[in-house]
Amino acid sequence: MSSKRWYLIDAQGVPLGRLATQVAPLLRGKEKPDFSYHLDQGDGVIVVNACQVLLTGRKEDQKLYFRHSGYPGGTRFIPASKLRKTRPDELVRHAVKGMLPKTRLGAKMFGRLKVYPGDFHPHISQKPEKVEWQR
Repeated sequence: MSSKRWYLIDAQGVPLGRLATQVAPLLRGKEKPDFSYHLDQGDGVIVVNACQVLLTGRKEDQKLYFRHSGYPGGTRFIPASKLRKTRPDELVRHAVKGMLPKTRLGAKMFGRLKVYPGDFHPHISQKPEKVEWQR
C-alpha cells in the first residue's frame, strides 16, 4: 500500500457544493487506479479560507442546519448565516460528510479532512500539494 498524500485546497470564492464534490473523492481515493469500495485508500485534505466559501442564491438566509441536544424538545435549527459567523469551518465539514459513506470507513475518511477558517494551517510537515480549482 502506498503512503497517504496530502492536498491543500483554497475555498476562497468557491461554491460550497462544488468544493465538497472535489474534496470527497480525494478522501475516498477514487482518483487512484486501484480504487476499491471496501478499502481505505484515500488521502488527506486540508481546506483553508473556509469562512470565504460561497453560498449561491439565497442559501445564506434560507439554508438551515439541524442540531438536537438529546433532550425532548431539544431541536435547534441554525441558519447558514449564523453558522458562518460562529463556526465557518462547519459549513464545509457538513457538506463533505454528507458525500462520504455512512460507515466506519467513512468516519475514518472524514478524520483526514482538516478545515481552517483562515489562511493558516499547522500541517506544513505533511508537505501538502496545492490543488488548483477545476471549473
